[in-house]
Amino acid sequence: MGKKFKRAPVFVLPSTTEKVEKFINYIMKDGKKNIARKNFYAALEEIKSNGHVNPLVVWEVAIENASPQVMVRSKRIGGAVYQIPVEVPANKKFYYASKWILDAARAKKWGKFYKKLAEELLAAYSGQWAAVKKKEDTHRMAEANKAFAYLAKYVK
Repeated sequence: MGKKFKRAPVFVLPSTTEKVEKFINYIMKDGKKNIARKNFYAALEEIKSNGHVNPLVVWEVAIENASPQVMVRSKRIGGAVYQIPVEVPANKKFYYASKWILDAARAKKWGKFYKKLAEELLAAYSGQWAAVKKKEDTHRMAEANKAFAYLAKYVK
């Protein structure tokens, strides 16, 4: 039997948390972490300038609002492919929420990235726009396929 993979710890600055650093890593492109960090904190400043007292709370609620609870996984059983609803683990919830928020921000055509990110975070905070819609679509698909939930034992 193979060895278990042990994940390396994320480097965390004293002034941040592990989740914030992970989100900054998701923002990062081509290894340019300082630019990603500047974009994240500029987005938080933009949120603060929009009248919110604590932008980190806005960010956390936005991530929570965009996090999926269940998803569908494809599994081939007996020559047929089934969409099986499965519960999403906590670390994957954060990954999908971050990915959907960042993809929605990157898809916008206008302006600087930190402004697009701030707008998307505010939209997810209030429970609307692309990232939250993606979560609702995922939940709707899982709800439509809940008849195949008994096959979840075959999905890893």
